[in-house]
Amino acid sequence: MRKFFTGLAITASLLGASITAQAGPVLDDIVKSGELKVCFDAGYMPFEMKSKAGQFIGFDIDMSKLLAKQMGVKYVPVNTAWDGIIPTLLTGKCHMINGGMTINTQRNMRVNFADPYIVIGQSILLNPKLKGKINDYKDLNDPQYTITTKLGTTGEQAVKRLLSKAKINVFETQSDAVLEVTNGKADAFIYDLPFNAIYFAQNKDKIVHLDKPFTFEPLGWAVAQGDPEMLNVLNNFLRQIKGEGTYDRLYAKWFESDAWLDQVQ
Repeated sequence: MRKFFTGLAITASLLGASITAQAGPVLDDIVKSGELKVCFDAGYMPFEMKSKAGQFIGFDIDMSKLLAKQMGVKYVPVNTAWDGIIPTLLTGKCHMINGGMTINTQRNMRVNFADPYIVIGQSILLNPKLKGKINDYKDLNDPQYTITTKLGTTGEQAVKRLLSKAKINVFETQSDAVLEVTNGKADAFIYDLPFNAIYFAQNKDKIVHLDKPFTFEPLGWAVAQGDPEMLNVLNNFLRQIKGEGTYDRLYAKWFESDAWLDQVQ
């Protein structure tokens, strides 16, 4: 596999030589420790999940493992609760967040983002009794409807910003939130399109999917502020895997096939 670090100031350090003065603190620690510690919150299909065998799998996991391999270091997963994932990064317990994090201004004030690696949006999983009655997110902006979503996510932000008239219930996990709809205790679940599409495929008799995203959400890898060298590495890595076709193969594996579902069910 081609070495995408060629031409960067840190090339020699990542190949085993001493770290150069031009490398930032994150890269310095990765090289010295021989580990790439990556934060995520397992349970976000198909980005990061825990398999029945107890292994972490998913689109983000595969990309992080590939990045670590090209760096010549060990991949170390750091599974953490979503509401504490940025503090975990900022306290140095991981080197980067690769966990389906949407780039937005509020987060960008605390962390730096690499270029977006995928773009998604919010969609709606609907109680079947509302099929035909609710055709758009705007139709849910009414006090008679109860909407669920996951705490601390862009889904929660979207609901509070766009559907302020509705009753909103937030949950610690997306699984608990969507169960409120499938169990008839809520009218709609709003969350990221990839998760909703997969959930719908598994529960077509219990739920309706309004699959046209109503928000624009680029996802990006996050690092602590003040380390442009790490961002340079991540952006070059992304360009490389997209250019050589590796990204498309991983995308097809996790988004265009459901063969992996047997591993998590």
